Amino acid sequence: MKEIKPEELQKNPFQMIGKEWLLVTAEKEGKANTMTASWGGVGIMWGKPVAYVFIRPQRYTKEFIDAGDHFSLSVLGEDYRKTLNYFGTVSGRDEDKIAKSGLHVAHENGTPYFEEANTVLVCRKLYAQPYDPACFIDKSCDEKWYPNKDYHTMYIAEIEKVLVD
Repeated sequence: MKEIKPEELQKNPFQMIGKEWLLVTAEKEGKANTMTASWGGVGIMWGKPVAYVFIRPQRYTKEFIDAGDHFSLSVLGEDYRKTLNYFGTVSGRDEDKIAKSGLHVAHENGTPYFEEANTVLVCRKLYAQPYDPACFIDKSCDEKWYPNKDYHTMYIAEIEKVLVD
């Protein structure tokens, strides 16, 4: 993979996040965990290129994101759709889903990502905040997406490196 500047990223973020999906990956105590995400975005915040992702409190990956300063966002091709579905439905608490997936973990400055990715964003956390239900202006979003009141935590992270194949 080669490194490019964040502003050189040619991928459409709506396609990359909403259609191709992301693997959000972090490491804790020498063990990596990942989950599929289809919510998030990229942009500029506090004068920095950033990515933002949202993780529900019950997701095992959240423990890994919270334990360290960095995480990665890996984008895999359509050939990996079945694997992305698997990562989105099985918990790393219950099985070693990375080993079962056949994907290979690599590291960039200590941050885990997947060798099979066509695009990787290496991110450093800047901000985290749980959603506050009182802040929903459109109450239908709360009703539709949070019937169990398991509100996401929003993470804003500086994109420190972009790797592309």
